[in-house]
Amino acid sequence: MKQAKSAKRIREASHAGSWYTDQGATLAEQLEGWLAAVETSNDPSTPSRALISPHAGYSYSGPTAAWAYRAIDPSTIKRVFVLGPSHHVYLRNCALSTQTHYETPVGDLTLDLEVMAELMATGHFGTMEKDVDEDEHSIEMQLPYLAKIFERHEVKVVPVLVGSLDKQSEELFGGVFARYLDDPENFFVISSDFCHWGKRFSYTFYDASRGAIHNSIEWLDHEGMRVIESQNPQAFHDYRKKYKNTICGRHPIAVLLEAMARSETRFDLSFVRYAQSSKCKTEKDSSVSYASAVVRLASKTSPAKAAEGTKKKKRKVETRSETKTTTTTGA
Repeated sequence: MKQAKSAKRIREASHAGSWYTDQGATLAEQLEGWLAAVETSNDPSTPSRALISPHAGYSYSGPTAAWAYRAIDPSTIKRVFVLGPSHHVYLRNCALSTQTHYETPVGDLTLDLEVMAELMATGHFGTMEKDVDEDEHSIEMQLPYLAKIFERHEVKVVPVLVGSLDKQSEELFGGVFARYLDDPENFFVISSDFCHWGKRFSYTFYDASRGAIHNSIEWLDHEGMRVIESQNPQAFHDYRKKYKNTICGRHPIAVLLEAMARSETRFDLSFVRYAQSSKCKTEKDSSVSYASAVVRLASKTSPAKAAEGTKKKKRKVETRSETKTTTTTGA
């Protein structure tokens, strides 16, 4: 499809210089270093088709995000859908950008206006004006990685701001995106941090049987990660209802699970990295958790064996000192 002709409307990299460096060469070096540090091997028979990545300041979540982005093979992908939660504007649906290009310090990205027009034609999407677009960080924090990964390949982006959807709406949007997920030239990026713990987040769930507070948080997050890996949208809905874990991208994740459930393609979903911004030990402490996951075409391994392998897999937990401001750490 040809990109519709229109005057350039550019969303500025509004969080560059605060949440991550605005110096292109420095940022490129950081991204390359984090990607090079990832221990992974991509199997061509099970290419990645989606990922879940955190969206905090890069000094906190940049290394964790690399574990998801390292799985992308840019040579096979023509279009990337980026689904991020809305932090500043209340939405009951999903909204599409009104811009034509997204700026990053390591190269600008072109939006796929024709696919966005297809989505608008469904009648289910709204639009976000430039100020709303630039205020939101959940989508922007994925863009430098995409610009770096695809720097030698042509790709277009479909940014989607996901609102506070009810279960029925999550199912509806999952149905909309399912056919795009089936297309091997499409890739999905789901933007989400995990538990935001502490009084400043109004969330202090603590299971003392798990030991220290940070161990309780880790257990809580891994329970959610296990449910997400099961690819069961209802189980994830039940988990959220039971624990109310402050996973800010819970609705984009749910939409992905609903799309996977309605897809004609079978997938494996596996979390590959987990970290916390700091180790909470008292009720005065706070932290944000970060997790990266990769969705691949299903292997020939039976579902039962795949599930067992997931249970046995050891995930390394990293901690990082929380020395930045609340804004930089924020989800």
